[in-house]
Amino acid sequence: MLYLIGIIITFFLAIVLISKKSKSCADKILGAWFVLIGIHLQLFYLHFSGQYVHFSYLLGLEIPMPLLHGPFLYLYIHSHPQFSQSKPKWFIHLLPSLVAYALLIPFFILSGEQKILVYQHEGAGFESLTSLIFIAIVLSGVIYVVLCWHLVANHKKRMQDSLQMANKIDLKWIWFLLYGIAAIWIVVIVGNDTLTFGSVTVFVTLIGYLGIKQGNVFSNYNLSYQIAATSDTFSFEQNYEYAKHITFKPKEMPEKVKYQKSALKEEDALLIHARLQQLMQEEKLFKMPELTLGELAQKLDVHQNTLSQVINSFEQKPFYDYINHLRIEAFKEIVLTADSRKYTILWLAFECGFNSKTTFNRTFKKTVGMSPKEYLAQISLPQAA
Repeated sequence: MLYLIGIIITFFLAIVLISKKSKSCADKILGAWFVLIGIHLQLFYLHFSGQYVHFSYLLGLEIPMPLLHGPFLYLYIHSHPQFSQSKPKWFIHLLPSLVAYALLIPFFILSGEQKILVYQHEGAGFESLTSLIFIAIVLSGVIYVVLCWHLVANHKKRMQDSLQMANKIDLKWIWFLLYGIAAIWIVVIVGNDTLTFGSVTVFVTLIGYLGIKQGNVFSNYNLSYQIAATSDTFSFEQNYEYAKHITFKPKEMPEKVKYQKSALKEEDALLIHARLQQLMQEEKLFKMPELTLGELAQKLDVHQNTLSQVINSFEQKPFYDYINHLRIEAFKEIVLTADSRKYTILWLAFECGFNSKTTFNRTFKKTVGMSPKEYLAQISLPQAA
């Protein structure tokens, strides 16, 4: 029963990821990995329940699958621009599993009855090959845990030692995946198949729970850019006092802006705008690439139509233009730091909330009147320490 629950949860999570409207490369890899885990669990369940005798054509397919889990986790982490800007060489990472499947061809060409007989006698005739593949599986697990840890640790160090930006990537999810996989590999080494797949079932269950609880893995905005929300909430009176003493004064309401067709009062609009500015200044929400008007309105506890009206009235631009304007201003600040010279223009753009090179270049030229490269050529960049 435990394994059936794991299979159902795994395929459910895969469907959720695959059905996301704005899938990133990381989402696609994670979805494919969940499909692989689901298939692997299903094949083990057939063996565990003894039903494999009815599906002899599937026997052996599960043997090299552990060689794919480490690469999938590595490719998932590597696919986030913050961790690496180079494209991973897929073939190299998939090569060990392909070699293992090739070595198993003599088993695959056996008749169904012969395959069942081999399984019933615990791999009789293929002991050396299965031992070799098991050693490769253990080495693969250790190597990829180290590679993944190296990617994440280096990124964390860069964030601490370089730009010191307010928008830090939320690494909790990545660390959880890494620690979870490391624990499973330990079970693989010291345990047995039943314990291993039991731990995998617990692992995917926790993945589903934590991912849904965080709301940043299976929803329509990217994990890599999630911004940690503060726990402080302001009352109406506190926000009004803040609006009066705020260091960045809200833009004055244009004289022609009227609210005859809206229940929104001018005093309430001023307060909402002040809270919006405060939120953007403190939490840098514009750095979430997939930030929507609805999500921002929920943060401010107002209706999205009301927020749209406030942004259009005070900022004289629609929501997405307003958000992109903040991103451009953040980029212009970042490039003035000495440490910015360590990174590419695209990397810095991603840090400011853009998730597309084309969108960044188009928006920058529209806002500033020149391309990013032309802009950087005109300003005096500080020397790196």
